[in-house]
Amino acid sequence: MPNPEDRGAVGVTRNGLDTMAERLARHLAGRSSRRSALARLGGWAAAIPAFPLLPVWRRDARAAAPAAPSPFAAKAQAKDDTKCDYWRYCAIDGNLCTTCGGGVHSCPPGTHPSPTSWIGTCFNPQDRRAYLIAYRDCCGQDACNEQNCLGTDGDLPTYRPQANNDIIWCFGTGSLLYNCSTAVIVGTAE
Repeated sequence: MPNPEDRGAVGVTRNGLDTMAERLARHLAGRSSRRSALARLGGWAAAIPAFPLLPVWRRDARAAAPAAPSPFAAKAQAKDDTKCDYWRYCAIDGNLCTTCGGGVHSCPPGTHPSPTSWIGTCFNPQDRRAYLIAYRDCCGQDACNEQNCLGTDGDLPTYRPQANNDIIWCFGTGSLLYNCSTAVIVGTAE
């Protein structure tokens, strides 16, 4: 026979779960106020929209990343570094040292690399990774004018000189004569 104390106001028998829930609710009500409950609820309501901003490892999102993050990257190639569409030249502005007697990362004989450079982030279509590229002007001789390229990925206005490709970066060398530009990989952009 059921215990008469376990009957509710309507005469329905309560099970153990109802009794435990009632005790927990009474315990919480006796230990907290409405203001503290509303403060906690408000804190959670303010914090929940920030959850998508937390750093989360998204392996699947990286695999589904677009193959070409910019118009330049969509047509970039990784075989011929003497062409303007070579992947490292996404933010270059000037003559290519590869066509002036130098290399992708070396100045032609008789010129000197500038001590400063501007940077860009270029997408390599072979390994589908983005790399930080330091563009350094080679100075000391007149421009060779063999292959003049203009890449504008990530180009910023002159008041942000670290990513502006319109500045002749030959200051700090013995001569302000511009010859060509190199494109050195500094590291990965990921």
